[in-house]
Amino acid sequence: MTTHHTPQADWGDDVRVLARALDQAGDVLDQVHRDLLDRPTPCTEWDVATLADHLVATPSSFLTMARGEQPDWSAPPPHVTEEWGPAFRVVADDLIHWWHEHAGEATSSADMATAELALHTWDLATAIGYPVGRLDPEVATRGLEFLRAGLTSENRGGAFGPEQPAAEDAGPYERLAAFAGRSAG
Repeated sequence: MTTHHTPQADWGDDVRVLARALDQAGDVLDQVHRDLLDRPTPCTEWDVATLADHLVATPSSFLTMARGEQPDWSAPPPHVTEEWGPAFRVVADDLIHWWHEHAGEATSSADMATAELALHTWDLATAIGYPVGRLDPEVATRGLEFLRAGLTSENRGGAFGPEQPAAEDAGPYERLAAFAGRSAG
């Protein structure tokens, strides 16, 4: 069987930014260590361990959605006990390769995955003290644009709190976090 690979230059902006979101999430997950697992996160019900597990499982869930299936977002993800970055990169590679080969067949949006990854990468970076200024601003900007297009006060559910104020000079991740109901301060 011959597999057709589309050069990255032919990917849409959405898939290029998703690839960068996946890369940076892996980089932040590389900085998770056992002594940080019980730290609180901006996701008020999750500690670093729970957030890291969720983030590691996220690409698999979005791959399921891209294939037209529905992931069980309520099911607890498998627990990872070490090497969160490498564990994430395995499933991240599966997701980006799928987009690479099947972008025209997707039943979900690459921007939806980017928004989820951008927000949770910020959550994790904030919790473990990773410099937010090192995160890719285009990832947050694209994620925020996606959320603003579809997230209303009526459909925020349990995943997003009410929009919080962001400082006028807030960076893209702080604006994303505030829009998603996180306290950016």
